[in-house]
Amino acid sequence: MRFLPVFLDLQTGPILLIGAGELVRAKLRLLLAAGARIRWYATDGNCDTAGLDPEGVARIEHADGDPLTTDLSGVVAVLCAGAGELGHAMAARARASGVPVNVMDELAHSTFIFPAIVDRGDVVVAIGTGGSAPVLARRVREKIESVLPARIGDLAGFIGRWRKPMSGRLPDMSLRRRFWERVVDGPIGALVLAGRGADAEQALHDIADPIAFAGALSSGEVAGHVTLVGAGPGDPDLLTVKALRALQDADVVFYDELVSPEILDRIRRDASRVPVGRRVGRPGIGQDAVNALLIEAAKAGQRALRLKGGDCFIFGRGGEEIEALRQAGVSYSIIPGITAALGGAAQFEVPLTYRHEALRLTFLTAHKAKDAETVDWGALTDEKMTVVVYMGMTAAPTIREGLLAAGRSPQTPVGVFARVTRPDAQAVVGTLGDLPALVAQIESGPAILVIGDVVAHSAPWRQLNLSELIPELLVAAE
Repeated sequence: MRFLPVFLDLQTGPILLIGAGELVRAKLRLLLAAGARIRWYATDGNCDTAGLDPEGVARIEHADGDPLTTDLSGVVAVLCAGAGELGHAMAARARASGVPVNVMDELAHSTFIFPAIVDRGDVVVAIGTGGSAPVLARRVREKIESVLPARIGDLAGFIGRWRKPMSGRLPDMSLRRRFWERVVDGPIGALVLAGRGADAEQALHDIADPIAFAGALSSGEVAGHVTLVGAGPGDPDLLTVKALRALQDADVVFYDELVSPEILDRIRRDASRVPVGRRVGRPGIGQDAVNALLIEAAKAGQRALRLKGGDCFIFGRGGEEIEALRQAGVSYSIIPGITAALGGAAQFEVPLTYRHEALRLTFLTAHKAKDAETVDWGALTDEKMTVVVYMGMTAAPTIREGLLAAGRSPQTPVGVFARVTRPDAQAVVGTLGDLPALVAQIESGPAILVIGDVVAHSAPWRQLNLSELIPELLVAAE
């Protein structure tokens, strides 16, 4: 992020606007809509304001002379649109004076840029692309315009009017946050968005006990809660809507090492983040310590979130954590996530089940060779069974030997799928007999092994066969 989004208070001073033509008039419309006072140097001498808001036009000062010699004291920002070389010179002067400056469509001369804007009164959404793709920013704005309620600004104004009166009745900050979340997400917020502002005012006025409404205990203390959330295999777009809301509501997030940075960016900015994950061969704090942290946070009245790669209940120790929470009397909820097997199957077109070919599906884990040695490989020799092995790279030789010894064919198709759903995902396919060699081609984990005939239907398998077929066709053509 090169440009930090900020909102300027245009009531604190004038905006210096330099330029001519339709470009400068577009900026006039935008600035007047924001309530700005404008000092305008029309470089072509045309100060026509036809079509602009008559009340806003009264806030425009038509300036004469050379803008390069004008007094910049108190100026909030300098804008140049259609000003040519004068804009470049003015930008240099503004920079030297420490005044923010924007030269339209010229990043090299600007210290700030204009985003695409969704304006809903008190709610303003700014979309930027660092100045590199304004058309894309407009397309994103269109998407937001289509889903953002028309009266969302009314809801912001409604909360603003009640915020101070309610603060005195809700002394605890966390209770205030939960109170307003219930207003926004509940019937009162729905009334405002439906245009029934008077009914919403009355409903809020009728709340006799704001502390109880916010969900506090009978003692007045904030009720803590733990939410276990499956973050999926890495792609942030695979988070569920419910998971996104939980990430925004949480006070503290305990996350695994495999959770991608893009998903961590979805956490509320002022929430605490505590890493509690571990990788094979690296030290970790241990499951008992994680359980204790979750219980401690909930008993302190926090909304704690346990964020896990994949799904909480597929080799994620979610069962152990909720057992500890139950024994401690802590309330909890669970939000499932897409497990790596499903994410990898979708990305690389591996049908984990296939009519008449793969009728059963087994998930197992093998962190180390000793884990693989305890598996009953004899139960996994059915040719119509797809076997998915999590964390099996280290134990690949033992997995191969176990299946071969139990009778599975060495020609069974196998896929090694690493970092699935992420931009750097990698797939290597071959046969069970070559499994260790396939794993050796993987640059880094985490990875899953998919063993079964379904791998022969995958996109990497088709690509492999095509790459092997092309040389043969070329030889035949000669």
